[in-house]
Amino acid sequence: MLLLELNILTLNIWGIPYVSSDRGPRIDAICKELATGKYDIVSLQEVWAQQDSERLQKGTEDVLPHSHYFHSGVMGAGLLVLSKYPILGTLFHAWSVNGYFHRIQHADWFGGKGVGLCRILVGSQMVHLYNAHLHAEYDNANDEYKTHRVIQAFDTAQFIEATRGTSALQILAGDLNAQPQDISYKVLLYTSNMLDSCASDSFRTNECQHNSYTSKQARERNPQGIRIDHIFVRGGDHVNAEIVEYKLPFPERVPGEKFSFSDHEAVLAHIRLSKLTERRAEEPVATIEVNCQVAENDGDSCVVRELGAGDAQAGEEEQQHPEIQCNGSSSTSIQTIPAARTAALHEALALCDASLLQLNTDRILYYSAATFLFVLLVLLVEFTAPVGMRTIFLLLKFIVFGVIIFCVFMASIWNYMERNGVLQGKKSMEVMLFSYQKYEYFY
Repeated sequence: MLLLELNILTLNIWGIPYVSSDRGPRIDAICKELATGKYDIVSLQEVWAQQDSERLQKGTEDVLPHSHYFHSGVMGAGLLVLSKYPILGTLFHAWSVNGYFHRIQHADWFGGKGVGLCRILVGSQMVHLYNAHLHAEYDNANDEYKTHRVIQAFDTAQFIEATRGTSALQILAGDLNAQPQDISYKVLLYTSNMLDSCASDSFRTNECQHNSYTSKQARERNPQGIRIDHIFVRGGDHVNAEIVEYKLPFPERVPGEKFSFSDHEAVLAHIRLSKLTERRAEEPVATIEVNCQVAENDGDSCVVRELGAGDAQAGEEEQQHPEIQCNGSSSTSIQTIPAARTAALHEALALCDASLLQLNTDRILYYSAATFLFVLLVLLVEFTAPVGMRTIFLLLKFIVFGVIIFCVFMASIWNYMERNGVLQGKKSMEVMLFSYQKYEYFY
């Protein structure tokens, strides 16, 4: 029995004040596109300026009259949800690890990132929309935020499970900064038991060749671009969530302009929700195999026919998990979810252990630096400054003292904050792994 159909759209609008190019005209163009009425629920990221949030809400209120912006951190979480249907409740969960405050050039910490939930009433059905923007990857060769993203991904999956309740549909739509082959993607997808709405490996959502904001270096590094913006779905108890269509709906350029809507591509998933038959409702969700096939793939759109429940994976998974088989020419796969989940959790735990060891090393280095600088400060205090150099010597003492305070803070308070954040994520993963291996239990 058909329950509902929804068009879900997600887009990272690249709305960084004083940094993002053509921000004003692009936001106006995004408003105009969203106001066409094609979309039922819209999940936006990087809406960092309050005036941009208000402009987006005002410009789409005729067709998307319900909205919510998630406030967090110094700059706000950057997450905005627009909906055709009433938003009955909201909740925001900040992640325990979220970058470093002294990396001002990256600024993720100042955003106070986390996952936001909007409870949306669609007809008589409750739909949970989760909006998230995981920590960015700034250096693929030396990714110091990899563990942070993995813990954020696991934390998001746990938040979805803890809050899904009796909702008919759960949707995670956002910029996850994770490609299908990345460990954070696997951890989030496998431990949340959700379905990736994209069943083809031909789609790219960032650093695309046709995007006007893709740099020459990015084109050389990833000629085809990368897919890091995702829409994951999961039907409620005795409910089947089918992905009818997945596509990139926005034009390559803002109409009449030479620039794109954002440095990311908008992603749309057309979801159909139906009540499961009694036989299918009795099937164990945690151990079910998946068989999703691409029925049509035309340019930037594909129609997916779902034959089971679970997750569809990109072709890269075939090389990493021998249990995965490919059907025809499609990149979607059949796989044993528990085995993939266990492997992902073991890899995530190894990352956490490596991060904890690095934190111990960092603490020693910061304390050593503080000790050396303290000795230097004592010598500067005892040393009599030459005539005409007193102001410079006084300024030097203040600088050395400030660096000492910073080193002590990083070695003590900040180190323990990050250590506890990593430990919490690690312990939670261990609990999940233990409960599955010993009791064969998984929600």
